[in-house]
Amino acid sequence: MNMDVKPGTIDPSTSVYVYELPVRLWHWINALSIVVLAVSGYFIGNPLPSVGGGEASDHFVMGYIRFAHFTAAYVFAIGFLGRLYWAVVGNHHSRQILFIPFWRADYWSELFFEFRWYLFMEKEPKKYVGHNPLAQFFMFFCITLMTLFMIGTGFALYGEGMGIGSWQATLFGWVYDIFPNTLSLHAWHRMGMWVFVVFVIVHVYAAIREDIMSRQSLISTMISGDRMFKDNRD
Repeated sequence: MNMDVKPGTIDPSTSVYVYELPVRLWHWINALSIVVLAVSGYFIGNPLPSVGGGEASDHFVMGYIRFAHFTAAYVFAIGFLGRLYWAVVGNHHSRQILFIPFWRADYWSELFFEFRWYLFMEKEPKKYVGHNPLAQFFMFFCITLMTLFMIGTGFALYGEGMGIGSWQATLFGWVYDIFPNTLSLHAWHRMGMWVFVVFVIVHVYAAIREDIMSRQSLISTMISGDRMFKDNRD
């Protein structure tokens, strides 16, 4: 559970150990994987118009791009499995992105407070040791659920190329029971890429904004693991 820290009640030097090493490593590896997947995935969907002169067999540009995409996909998927494992054995902060406490009335109250805060409609921020309710909401939907969606659709497409009998086709072939055809599956997988792109932009903005306006560390916390607090009156 997040710990709400009321303004004016904390020492400027207060720090709390929040994110354990495996969580921090997953965060940065996952971020790099998403960048590689998004860039390579964009070019897979919109191939380069030319690779230079000579025979096409002398060039392997798109082959390298596809290799980068598939490699990053395995890192992305294996990293998520590791993240799920750590959610079980790690501290309670490591489990926040895997669910939202929708049954709690105070969660929704605080979520809408954070929404107003991000719209500059609140003057004083609330402080949380872990993710604030709004961040937890978007992390659950845009990271946890979208990661599952992208792994499922991605390996289904990969399994089609590997052929019937491959482990990818065996484990993820059921995805084609949901989507009418390969083109539709490609389109939804690509849409998922843009969801990640938009989320990353908003996530980076929000982290920098909160570092400055809420007087609590966010970016450095995902490096050191410690969340630092300062009184808003400093």
